[in-house]
Amino acid sequence: MKKILFLLIAASIVFTSCDKDFGDLNVDNKNPAEVAPSALFTTAQKQLTDLMTNSNVNRNIFRMLAQQWTETTYIDEANYDINTRNIPQNFWNAMYVNVLKNLDEAQTLIPGQSDAFYPANVKTNQNSCAEILNVYAYSALVLTFGDVPYSEALDFKNASPKYDDASTIYSDLLTRLDNAINAIDVSADGFGSNDILYGGDMAGWVKFGKSLQARLAMIIADHDSAKAGSIISKVASEIITSNDDNTYFQYLSSPPNTNKIWEDLVQSGRKDFVGANTFIDAMNDLDDPRVPYYFTPDAGGGYSGGIYGANNNYSSYSKPADRITAPDFEAILFDAAEGNFLLAEAVERGFISGDAGAYYTAAIQASCDYWHVDPAETTAYLAKPEVAYATAAGDWKQKIGTQKWLALYNRGFESWTEWRRLDYPILVAPPDAVSDIPVRYTYPSQERVLNADSYSAASSAIGGDEVDTKLFWDHN
Repeated sequence: MKKILFLLIAASIVFTSCDKDFGDLNVDNKNPAEVAPSALFTTAQKQLTDLMTNSNVNRNIFRMLAQQWTETTYIDEANYDINTRNIPQNFWNAMYVNVLKNLDEAQTLIPGQSDAFYPANVKTNQNSCAEILNVYAYSALVLTFGDVPYSEALDFKNASPKYDDASTIYSDLLTRLDNAINAIDVSADGFGSNDILYGGDMAGWVKFGKSLQARLAMIIADHDSAKAGSIISKVASEIITSNDDNTYFQYLSSPPNTNKIWEDLVQSGRKDFVGANTFIDAMNDLDDPRVPYYFTPDAGGGYSGGIYGANNNYSSYSKPADRITAPDFEAILFDAAEGNFLLAEAVERGFISGDAGAYYTAAIQASCDYWHVDPAETTAYLAKPEVAYATAAGDWKQKIGTQKWLALYNRGFESWTEWRRLDYPILVAPPDAVSDIPVRYTYPSQERVLNADSYSAASSAIGGDEVDTKLFWDHN
């Protein structure tokens, strides 16, 4: 090492003592000083999709928090031990560094691009795309932790950023999202082929943005009904309600851009997960036709889930279906089932007019269609008294909450969030769990050490850094 350092110093002396211009010889073409904003945006899109989709227990255990999957040999996460593997910290760091910082850098560089190649409306569209993903990423952090660094978050020279109030952040995110959507020129390009979600189709970004508005507005419906209703009434007719418009990233059949679940389970040869009895039993009780599309047959040829939170024999129970574990299975960020369920709830809350039952039915229909269920089986399922909106058990929260939980299969974060918000279905922690079912992640351990004052202030502000501390929007 010393010899290498000496040679570098010697070389420096030689080069600085010469008058010659060595031009590009001093440029490292493999490590450019400035990266194109399009590359940063693509990276952020991919990192966000991977983070929200993967099944790696070090980062994403949301499918288990929603009790859709459970574990076989290593059962800590199904029993809500989120600290041994530093899960909150891994999720936090990935979102801030891999997603938000890349978006921030892209937005910084967008204005400096050549006007000849990137007219003003294209730059504005690019910024709007980045803003929509900023809102998506920050909202995931707020919905997971509560108060988080926001106004001072991305200045990495500041080792002790303050935590902003979660409700205040959320309100600002809704404003940013509205401004971003309104600024889009659908006749102009955005990031073109570097946009791995919409390929530069700005009309698609508008629809996705308005769908995200509806989702985020409904989450605060119990906290601020007036604001939620105002937003949803404006966007209700323009959100995603057809599978043709689903927002998704299409993974490829060969590395490096393969389905993270395939990488986690198939490529790595892991046998860590089976379907949870909580979830599969609920589907079996309803004779739900999606079961064989969600899971593989068990050892007996039927469909059964391992006991949630217990040691389970991998070979005995149903596993995630082959389609889900295929290398090219797409990752959904928003789909028609979710959009229709939001509209059904909006009717029940009096935010919009319409037929809640019709939207509820359309949501289940869209889910079954997406999974390629036989149309006759879907029709029969919807006609069941236990499923039909007019006769299914409970109030609208129970009806929508239960069916939305089933339709959001494999979308762990959204399923966990909707369970926290609607309080259905009724889920129970396993007997050996270290806590009740978490309604938030605790703050990363690094924050207690490296940002102690801000951490302490935030912990006090939200009512304690515990997994059972309910966040500002979770009133029931």
